[in-house]
Amino acid sequence: MSNENSGVAHLTHNSMRIVVGFLFWFHGVQKLFGCFTERDPAEIMSLMGAAGLIETIGGTLIVLGLFTRPVAFVLAGQMAVAYFKAHFPESIWPIMNGGELSALYCWIYLFFAANGPGAFSIDGFLEERRRSNLA
Repeated sequence: MSNENSGVAHLTHNSMRIVVGFLFWFHGVQKLFGCFTERDPAEIMSLMGAAGLIETIGGTLIVLGLFTRPVAFVLAGQMAVAYFKAHFPESIWPIMNGGELSALYCWIYLFFAANGPGAFSIDGFLEERRRSNLA
């Protein structure tokens, strides 16, 4: 891969993490605080409240690129549960059961769990610092 393509790959990897984390954060804030919706906030001790907490904190950590791999793994699991609990009973096909967003988030978070956050992240900064201290 040429240096130019490598730079574009780094840019898109990091941009994808930031945009996806930010969009996911909105879902959490919506559930926790009732923002960006006409629904009331979820009870914090309910399943929706727990989901809102996970989405708000997880989305923030993904945007920052902090603890990215384990957080992305947890978020992928949450989205798999959301898909199978809320959508799958309606139909096996996401296009028919309204579960496209859950399925897409699940796969994107599996990507970040496997590939990490990218260099432009707190995790990337800490890794670079660790490497320079070892040298």
